Amino acid sequence: MNKIVFFDIDGTLLDHEKKLPKSTKKAIDQLKKNGVFVAIATGRAPFMFKDLREELEIDSYISFNGQYVVFENNVIYKNPLNSIEIKNLTNYSANYKHPMVYLNESTMTSNEANHPSIIDSISSLKLQLPTCDPDFYIDREIYQALLFCEENAECLYLDKFKSFDFIRWHEMSMDVLPSGGSKAEGIKKLIEKLGFNLADVYAFGDGLNDIEMLEAVGTGVAMGNASEKVKLHANYITSDVTEEGIYKGLRHFNLI
Repeated sequence: MNKIVFFDIDGTLLDHEKKLPKSTKKAIDQLKKNGVFVAIATGRAPFMFKDLREELEIDSYISFNGQYVVFENNVIYKNPLNSIEIKNLTNYSANYKHPMVYLNESTMTSNEANHPSIIDSISSLKLQLPTCDPDFYIDREIYQALLFCEENAECLYLDKFKSFDFIRWHEMSMDVLPSGGSKAEGIKKLIEKLGFNLADVYAFGDGLNDIEMLEAVGTGVAMGNASEKVKLHANYITSDVTEEGIYKGLRHFNLI
């Protein structure tokens, strides 16, 4: 079966408690047995979902919302943030006391220790809090940053930093990505490598950062727990992640 399915992680593979439902693991195993290629497409950094990749035996993925693409454990595409613009954003955000976190493929660090917005946001992902190193971004490839501010402060950044896209994922935090970067762009790199036809490409997601992905693939599937805005961009809406959404979605398309 010459098909490929991409899965988001949070709210898609993992439930609201950041746990992998048994029905999802069973479905992924059956999908692979049926000869379907399986990959992950996430906003997370690779080090954040290493255990999940190992549990599901998946070694191809799009991470950092498309900025770092790996095929069978080999990096095939990298798109780091502009180093000068990261410095400018860091200095500018400091004027408003908005802290930042910098991520590469192996770790993340913050420019302010023990900030409550960082603690609240990162803890919601059930991840270890970043260490503090204000100069970490200097002379390193940074694939994604996090900017911590409330929604009413977004206007300070959106028009000023045109080389970045800002995507809110938490009430106190936004992803900072290269302009035009998305999971969809990362998927294009991987399917070009594999030679799949777009009609044979499926994707499951639930978040705002999944919209481009759901639109770009042949069949975009929104989880039942996705927001109404996300569902508008899907070809099909499956059940909630806690109600065997992955299993039922794959069954609907006769992939398992």
